[in-house]
Amino acid sequence: MEKYKIVKNYLCCAGIALLASCTSTEISGNYTIYPENQEKDIHPDTHLKITFAGQPIIGSKGKIRVFESQTDSLVDLIDMSIPAGPTKPVKNPEATYTSIPYQYLPGKFTNANTKPGTPSGTALATADTFQLTIIGGFTDAFHFYPIIVHENTAIISLHHNLLEYNKDYYVLIDSSVVSSAKGSFKGIYNKNVWRFSTSKNPPDLRYRKIIVDDEGNGDFSTLQGALDYIPNDYKDTVEIFIRNGLYDELIYFRNKSNIIIKGENREKTVIQYANNEVFNPHPWNVKTNEWPGTFPSRRAAFAIDNCTNIQLLNLTVKTLLQGQAEGLLINGSEIFVKGVHIVGSGDALQTNGSACFEDVKIDGGGDMILGRGPAFFKDCDFYSPGPFMWTRNTKANHGNVFLNCRFTGTNPNGSTLARAPVNKGFGYPYSECVFINCSLKNILPKGWGTVGGETKNMHYWECNSTNIDDGKPVDLSQRADFSRQLRLDTDKELIENYSNPLFVLDGWSPFLNN
Repeated sequence: MEKYKIVKNYLCCAGIALLASCTSTEISGNYTIYPENQEKDIHPDTHLKITFAGQPIIGSKGKIRVFESQTDSLVDLIDMSIPAGPTKPVKNPEATYTSIPYQYLPGKFTNANTKPGTPSGTALATADTFQLTIIGGFTDAFHFYPIIVHENTAIISLHHNLLEYNKDYYVLIDSSVVSSAKGSFKGIYNKNVWRFSTSKNPPDLRYRKIIVDDEGNGDFSTLQGALDYIPNDYKDTVEIFIRNGLYDELIYFRNKSNIIIKGENREKTVIQYANNEVFNPHPWNVKTNEWPGTFPSRRAAFAIDNCTNIQLLNLTVKTLLQGQAEGLLINGSEIFVKGVHIVGSGDALQTNGSACFEDVKIDGGGDMILGRGPAFFKDCDFYSPGPFMWTRNTKANHGNVFLNCRFTGTNPNGSTLARAPVNKGFGYPYSECVFINCSLKNILPKGWGTVGGETKNMHYWECNSTNIDDGKPVDLSQRADFSRQLRLDTDKELIENYSNPLFVLDGWSPFLNN
């Protein structure tokens, strides 16, 4: 994993290959800019980029301003004296919403459901001392990093959905915002130095395909921009194709349907962000069960919330911070994930509602898979110090079922497959983890971790577990007494049922449509 460091509360990335060369204008011998001056047909969701001869140094004061050229009206403002977000746990964090960064708006958003200064649901209208931006129309805002550095390039993330189509803008930047050890940055104070025009029209959804390209050669420069553009509960299926690149984006979308998100290459199309429960904490004053209509967790790098019929294909999603930090968090139904590499810390994957995973690789910490099911996994690879999961399903639906999957424990002392302890007085007596034809490595002889409360209704089952290294049957003589081994001769029907996603996922199977 790439090494990130916090510099005065702003994210600075070292050791990552520079994103593909963008068109840029050389302002002086010291730096170049993107979009280049007077460039046209720029996507409204673009990131601004300044490339220096050496690695940039991010300042802790100064402002970045974006103006609409014709009226000289201020469209966006980033104040670098405001820290990006918490770096230590906050006692009793409250839900926050943003008003200050958006008060300079001309009066409208691209997303009509986004209303600045209006708390969502039961959130309290409290002040915040960190950077805030609205993502995915959720006005209880997210903390974010205004500038991220990739080698010699400072990438500036404006607040979401403030630039519009068919507009001309200019950018002013104070000299204290960024500097370079190999040359001083004098700032940009002349409105004719960095001007650009946005595309005249958005893409036509009737074609049912959108291309995301971080070099600006598609329909959008960011995945979030493409997701925001698709109306809520859109009936037609739209494919978002993401070209290879490193996309530093905190992804959150809600109330969407019938979207295919497809990367060009699993390992070369990477969506990542340095997010966790500390940086975007869940408010103490708002309850959640991670179900539709509840206040969402905002700690994941990539979150799908209250959505139906979403496909996530052929890419990598990862969080860059440790702690409770999902690479992927899912709340919804009929979510299909295939050919995806998920990197997280703690609860690397959280999945709530019917979801199916095929050829997925997950790297994470303990409780790597968290959720309430039902979830069906086929031909997947998992790497964790263990336990690999904490399943919290009730008797209303199935839990986690694994078919032909591989589990590699990364704890030198051996790992366990799952746990089900009592949590704050509440147990999960119907939790279900079923392994059919799975291969294991470095798993403790007892197999299963801590279990609390009543176990008679739990399904901690295995069928035909083998060793990854030699393919021989696993020694099951010391398995936990609350677990069960399914036999091919006496449990044939049960094995056949749990091998069928239709049975596990309440009558839905993505394989019927592929």
